[in-house]
Amino acid sequence: MWLWFHKLGSPRYFYDTAGKFIPWLGGLCAVLMVWGLYGGLVQAPADYQQGDSYRIIFIHVPAAALSLSVYTFMAVCGAIALIWRMKLAEVMLISAAPVGASFTFIALVTGSLWGKPMWGTWWVWDARLTSELILLFLYLGVIALYGAIEDKRNAGRAVSVLSIVGVVNIPIIKYSVEWWNTLHQGSTILKFDTPSIDPAMRTPLIVMLLAFGLYFGAVVLMRARAEVLERERNSKWVQELVQSR
Repeated sequence: MWLWFHKLGSPRYFYDTAGKFIPWLGGLCAVLMVWGLYGGLVQAPADYQQGDSYRIIFIHVPAAALSLSVYTFMAVCGAIALIWRMKLAEVMLISAAPVGASFTFIALVTGSLWGKPMWGTWWVWDARLTSELILLFLYLGVIALYGAIEDKRNAGRAVSVLSIVGVVNIPIIKYSVEWWNTLHQGSTILKFDTPSIDPAMRTPLIVMLLAFGLYFGAVVLMRARAEVLERERNSKWVQELVQSR
């Protein structure tokens, strides 16, 4: 385990290993995405209250879930980077930030589109919505801070600290519907003991969650490989790689 962890710290080993995983992650993502969208948009029945408008959950819920998971992933990478001085942890952190920001933006937009017919308004300063908006600003802050510092090692340490500090917002988003009186509904997909969502709806929703997760993995590895090449552009192995192609 520790040997593998140590080898993963090698930019060249990471570059080669990530390249092997990307096609598998992308292929599985495509299969699950088609399955989930067909099941959610075609096979799943209409909701007895919301009709077909509820079907936006098959995009909104996975995007919202990944927006939290990705930032937590970034905080873990930030801790690894600060404790073990692992450069690839910084690479993974900054590679994940734009993807997480995209998920957060999609969650906010689709939430507004869903909220208009359900709540009668595009936006309210609801605890869940406001904390999710703060999450988007945290993502953008990480991206901006990394771009503003020329020395990438110093930039990596700075965004690591910001990611760790900002992770306090994650439990606030998660439990906001329980701690405060909000318009946003509580959890439904994880209530397996007393499910409040029909299995015909829950199954494609879980499939879409997996598809979004695989998409994140594939895209982050692609971005990380590009970042590694940028950082290691003067190293011998990168020059040999370029010459071989």
